[in-house]
Amino acid sequence: MTRSGRPRGRRTVAVAALPAALLVLVLAGAAPGAVASGAGSPTAPGARQSDVRQSVVRRIPAVRDFDARPAREALERLLPRHAGQFTLVPDPGAAADTFTVSGTAGALTVRGTSGATLLTGVGWYLQHVAGADIGWPGDSLGMLPERLPAVPKPVTRSALVAHRYALNDTDDGYSGPYRTFEEHRRQIDLLALHGVNEVFVQVGAEYPYYRALQRFGYSAAELRAWIPGPAHQSWWLLQNMSGFGGPVSERLMRERAGIGGRIAEQLRGLGMTPVLPGFFGTVPPAFAGRNAGATTVPQGDWAGFDRPDWLDPNSAAFGKLAAAYYAEQRTVFGDSSMYRMSPLHEGGKTGSVDVAAAAGAVQKALWAAHPGALWAVLGWQEDPRRELLAGVDASKLLILDGLSDRYDGLDREARWGGAPYALGTIPNFGGHTTIGANTSVWSDRFDAWRSKPDSALTGIAYMPEATGTDPAAFDLFTDLAWESGPIDRRKWFAAYSARRYGRADAEAAAAWEELRKGPYSTASGLWSESQDGLFTARPSLSAAGSARWSPKSMRYPAGSVRRALDHLLKVAPSLRASSAYRYDLVDTARQALANHSRVLLPKIKAAYEAKDVRLFRELTAQWRDGERRLDGVTSADPNFLLGPRLSAARSRGADRAEADRYEYDTRSLLSVWGPRAASEGGSLHDYANREWGGLVSELYAPRWDAYFATLEEALVRRAVPRQIDWHAFEEEWARRTTRHAQAPVGDPYALASGIAAALPAAK
Repeated sequence: MTRSGRPRGRRTVAVAALPAALLVLVLAGAAPGAVASGAGSPTAPGARQSDVRQSVVRRIPAVRDFDARPAREALERLLPRHAGQFTLVPDPGAAADTFTVSGTAGALTVRGTSGATLLTGVGWYLQHVAGADIGWPGDSLGMLPERLPAVPKPVTRSALVAHRYALNDTDDGYSGPYRTFEEHRRQIDLLALHGVNEVFVQVGAEYPYYRALQRFGYSAAELRAWIPGPAHQSWWLLQNMSGFGGPVSERLMRERAGIGGRIAEQLRGLGMTPVLPGFFGTVPPAFAGRNAGATTVPQGDWAGFDRPDWLDPNSAAFGKLAAAYYAEQRTVFGDSSMYRMSPLHEGGKTGSVDVAAAAGAVQKALWAAHPGALWAVLGWQEDPRRELLAGVDASKLLILDGLSDRYDGLDREARWGGAPYALGTIPNFGGHTTIGANTSVWSDRFDAWRSKPDSALTGIAYMPEATGTDPAAFDLFTDLAWESGPIDRRKWFAAYSARRYGRADAEAAAAWEELRKGPYSTASGLWSESQDGLFTARPSLSAAGSARWSPKSMRYPAGSVRRALDHLLKVAPSLRASSAYRYDLVDTARQALANHSRVLLPKIKAAYEAKDVRLFRELTAQWRDGERRLDGVTSADPNFLLGPRLSAARSRGADRAEADRYEYDTRSLLSVWGPRAASEGGSLHDYANREWGGLVSELYAPRWDAYFATLEEALVRRAVPRQIDWHAFEEEWARRTTRHAQAPVGDPYALASGIAAALPAAK
């Protein structure tokens, strides 16, 4: 593998270990038009926090001319019928992150300061002028006229904050670890369309570790056993676990690295910043014994998993390994100006390590490879710790606040000493299919926090644990950075209902007003996500939720979703053909059913405790009917199918054994999550529950059937119910290789209508 010390600028890199189609990767340095967070001479680690506040004021870098072709290609993918009606013009003279939209009917001009900003301008035009939506997922492009409408007068918008960050550390695992480059490119196109400029790139992150550690006493076979399967790698990078779901073949690691390199290059081409994983000390077992001068700290347990050791950044070996890691990473991914690291995540042990000095050493190693690069760290639980902040140049940090909308009484400037941060949200955990978010909290806090005299807020961070599950939440959150003043949510949702289906419709507006008042108006205080359903819960008459760390009761009046379903079913027939309408109808019907499970289970419990066999049978029959309808309606939309996720995993195996291994990697994440110690002791089972066609019918429904059978048998025999080893039950499912539908089956409208007819009317 060709390596060089510290290349600068654009160049071609031969990656000998990659497949032939990926032998040549054209990599670039800092993206044109990207925020140059690391420009200039870095301040020494440990800079006083009073100095940090002064550095928070946004820098407006000089914008260089750039090639608009990547934006043009993205536009042709997004709007294949209408792309020719847009002229995209680089505007290097404008302030950073600015677009201007103008033009007559069928001849529109978008000027922008980067390829991504050009696409953001197109997105603004679709949203505010053409009245169409390209959501994540679903669109209403079929409703666009052949000739696009004129812009009444030129409109210019500039981003209110420099950092518009996207993707959680867990996104690759929960959203699809076996996705193709084309699927990732679609994600990038959507992010650019919605104004995002910084994107976490995890795919292939294992490869630099794999290459570098072979020079520090480890064999290729040892490292392949240490690196988890792709579905679980997110938590290995967070230093939570290792090994599970593997071993991963070197061929697959090369393929993933190739995809990751192409993702990074795609982002650079659009003037976006690829945010790459940095190195902060995760090492395999026995590292200190194999490397003189190394000191490691055992990290103990994380939810039933043994955590990887932490190499003390103050030890002599750290700088050498970090340099090797960054050199290998550069070879495949190129350079960036922003790197993600969260040392001591969720309970990491410090041992006798001087944390402030260690943090300084981590930043020093980063800057040795990438001078002045920004360190992005997750704000979560107690992180980043005060000791970490004390040891670094905090002006070169960006804290991605994962709790901005979750708790009350937050003062981020006081808590983090004036270090720059992004208002973030995690409205989805584990990829749950529940809808809703604390949207009023987003709007209120973004405006209030940004307006504080000592504000250190410099960005937004969209960080659901899985993406592509809630298009309305994604749309509204990313709008924060481009709309002056607080968003009027009533008006926003009314406008959203019109563009979502391509035309104003009273029933659509009424549906989205119900959803606004319900799942999209949940309050802060304890949660940032809505409750999950009980059809996906491990069976128990006292079940209150499916995932251990999710809400245990309704966070909004269930009637809002039930009424929204009725309104959506009355939307004009001419608007029902779009993928946006079909998705929303399926999602709303699914949510109405999921909410009803919380009404039905207590009735089943009461019948059982009353020893009323007839009523118990009647109610459990209703439960089974609900599961059948749930599987049916989710099988009618491509975004709710289990089959494609399993097929994608199997496609990466070179033989049947490897394909089986990757399918287990995927299935286990959705069910047991890990081995018995993690699933049971760590309560991780069903953390990634989701109401999907195929998953409901093959796992959740049979699980409840088995449980209800033991209860009915106990009622008839007047005995204690038989105990079921649920981990064994779920593990057996995870080991299966049964095939599932690859395309939707059934009529979404008819299936949703059947659900509405079967459910009680809203109170």
